[in-house]
Amino acid sequence: MLIAVPYENGQIFQHFGHTDMFMLYLVSGGKIIKTKELPASGGGHGALGALLSQNLVDAVICGGIGGGAQNALQSAGIELYAGVSGDAEAAVLSLANGNLTFSSDATCTCDHEHEHNHEHH
Repeated sequence: MLIAVPYENGQIFQHFGHTDMFMLYLVSGGKIIKTKELPASGGGHGALGALLSQNLVDAVICGGIGGGAQNALQSAGIELYAGVSGDAEAAVLSLANGNLTFSSDATCTCDHEHEHNHEHH
């Protein structure tokens, strides 16, 4: 299974659509076999879904995610585990061992009427 996590400094980046990078985790038998950085091309929410689909991602673990990105992932057949925070590797291991619950309910809380040039800390 290939799992993508919006990633920053070992943590799950909390705004899916504004991530600069995904960390890809190849997992098997409850263990992480390989990791790889995947730069986000900056093409917006829908483009991120296409990028992950092109890289054969099976699942995404993330924090907040907007409806457009949720739809893009669903259309690509990528499972979504949203509303997760903290250490990225720990979350991946939790999913790999069947301890992370499937959820697509966490939504981005940003006001999409304003410009997206702010930083999340």
